Amino acid sequence: MNARFDPIALVTQRGTDALVKELGVVNTIRFLGQFREGSGDYTAQRESLFQGMTVAGMAREIRSRKTGN
Repeated sequence: MNARFDPIALVTQRGTDALVKELGVVNTIRFLGQFREGSGDYTAQRESLFQGMTVAGMAREIRSRKTGN
């Protein structure tokens, strides 16, 4: 069995072209944006941000922001 490997630049271009044809430019950008590498340490940030809060307290805060109270 012989596998054919195209250069990665060609594979990337053909894949992008197919996505643009099927999804359009804007939705292709949105789709590809999902695979970007993030930065920072979300776990540490989350622990710091929500320290001392309960789920019930968070729910109350969300409801109060929705109603403006």
